[in-house]
Amino acid sequence: MRTAVTAATALTATGLLAIAPGATAFAAEPANSSGLSANVQPGAVPEMYKSGTGPRVRVNQVGYLTNGPKNATFTTGAEKGLPWQLKDAKGKVVASGTTTPQGPDAASAHSVHTIDFSKYATPGKGYKLVVDGETSHPFAIGDKLYDNLRQDALRFYYTQRSGIAIDDKLRPGYGRPAGHVSQGETGDLAVGCVNNGCDYKLNVKGGWYDAGDQGKYVVNGGISAFQLMNQFERSKTAKTAQAAKMGDGTLAIPESKNKVPDILDEARWEQEFLLSMQVPDGKQNAGMAHHKMHDESWTALPTLPHQDTKKRVLYPPSTAATLNLAATGAQAARVFTPYDKKFAEKNLAAAKKAWAAAKANPNMAASGDSGSGGGGYGDWSTQDEFYWAAAELYLTTGDKEYADYLQNSPLHKDAIWSDTGFDWGNVAQLGRLDLATVPSKLADRDRVRKSVVEGADKYLAMVQKNPWGMPYAVSDRYNWGSNAQILNNMVVLATGFDITGDVKYRDAVLQGMDYILGRNVLNRSYVTGFGTSYSVNQHSRWYAKQLDKKLPPPPVGTLAGGPNSGNEDDLAKKQLAGCVGQYCYLDDIMAFASNELTINWNAPLAWVTAFVADQKGASAPADQR
Repeated sequence: MRTAVTAATALTATGLLAIAPGATAFAAEPANSSGLSANVQPGAVPEMYKSGTGPRVRVNQVGYLTNGPKNATFTTGAEKGLPWQLKDAKGKVVASGTTTPQGPDAASAHSVHTIDFSKYATPGKGYKLVVDGETSHPFAIGDKLYDNLRQDALRFYYTQRSGIAIDDKLRPGYGRPAGHVSQGETGDLAVGCVNNGCDYKLNVKGGWYDAGDQGKYVVNGGISAFQLMNQFERSKTAKTAQAAKMGDGTLAIPESKNKVPDILDEARWEQEFLLSMQVPDGKQNAGMAHHKMHDESWTALPTLPHQDTKKRVLYPPSTAATLNLAATGAQAARVFTPYDKKFAEKNLAAAKKAWAAAKANPNMAASGDSGSGGGGYGDWSTQDEFYWAAAELYLTTGDKEYADYLQNSPLHKDAIWSDTGFDWGNVAQLGRLDLATVPSKLADRDRVRKSVVEGADKYLAMVQKNPWGMPYAVSDRYNWGSNAQILNNMVVLATGFDITGDVKYRDAVLQGMDYILGRNVLNRSYVTGFGTSYSVNQHSRWYAKQLDKKLPPPPVGTLAGGPNSGNEDDLAKKQLAGCVGQYCYLDDIMAFASNELTINWNAPLAWVTAFVADQKGASAPADQR
């Protein structure tokens, strides 16, 4: 059983400190949790969670780009630098140096040293760092280390699909019948409103299951589809982007070889669902989008989609959901025009209709009431959604109406780059990023581009200050979905590189990936299947091998949510009471607060790993030039 590291713990010999809890920081609402009322099927009792943090030398367990920065973190109470050695697979010392003391770190309750071995640039496998008798997990140095991850992070979405049988030939071990395709109330072909709140039913088949549950949510689906389409659109503007790596036939999905890039085929599966959530003409609130749909009450773990017997219901429309549809519809109209003009036109028409409906109903808030059976995704402020939607509509149409809205929005010039980054509830940054990168005649486009670089500078400073090398500055309080927040901040850094070509931004992205893939206090890669010690029991109703050995674990390339100081689930309350920062994580299927999987968390993982994989043959790190 794991012992939580709390603020009262002290073990100076290994650098563990007694650090008082910091001031209360914002903890993201657990709106995307699929386990707020998690229960298990009779007899499905998970094994007791056990964990150790492994060697005190923390590294990127996948590895480092040949000409990229190479950094590690060592926990120790030593006040002075310690000698380190880099050994190859045969045990030969190939580089050496001295650690740099960084002092106490509130986020880990440790005193830490950092190691920089960036000057070593010989490709190979099986490297290990040795410090003070401690030997790191093995890692590689090379330029193709992220090629598999860039594909696997996207392949995650096929097995999340609703309304289609998953072909075991395409995903061995993950084949299953289609879920929620019946005509009755347990299917998605004719879904009515909760509490009989509307006089129509909608066919909302398709889309992606949101997370560990089988609900489907427009605001979370919106940002997820956006980031896949944005990843594709980047290939049209960024100098280092490799468009062929996301082309037709790259993801092994049913649509492969249809002359459409696979990443767009996958995004379309969700976008079709978003379109289906729009209120029909002639009905009350026509043009608005329903906020979400899911089971009327929670299902148990494990429950495969085709085994779900709960009634499916639509929840009322919201301004936030409607503007998500407006934004992604406009974006889809741009990216799909060369491949399917009719689909592009359908999206643009829906986007314009949604924009008009949202302007007519600007204060139709989503309360956040989950209603049992699904996450709430409450959103009371929609200024950011209006800005994002206006940006996408302007970039697609060039119409003055949207340009004027942008120029008059206070968000157009605000410093919108928060410490914890953008997410489904904070989307103005999405509009700013696209305005900076998608070609247009926007009057102040140069200023917008400069503002994105300023955001990248902010996150760069975080990386340079953080002894774990990631763009995150929340002291000892980590938020719900902290890994995705870090990755989204890395998207801004990567965009700073795309705009300027300055390798300091690229290097910061690479260091951020070090944290995700093992350079953290738990010595854990948070991506299933990558590294020596990785997350494999993410909260899911059907990737549930921990509960039922006949079921699969999460697919390779699945991101875990990451440390969360809120400890909202019962297991965390029991095992992590008083935990500090990075220690607030459990790799257990019942630990939904820190270990869920979601479509909006894998989206930035896919985006960032594609960016990193694109940096083959990159120049030396900024501080080595």
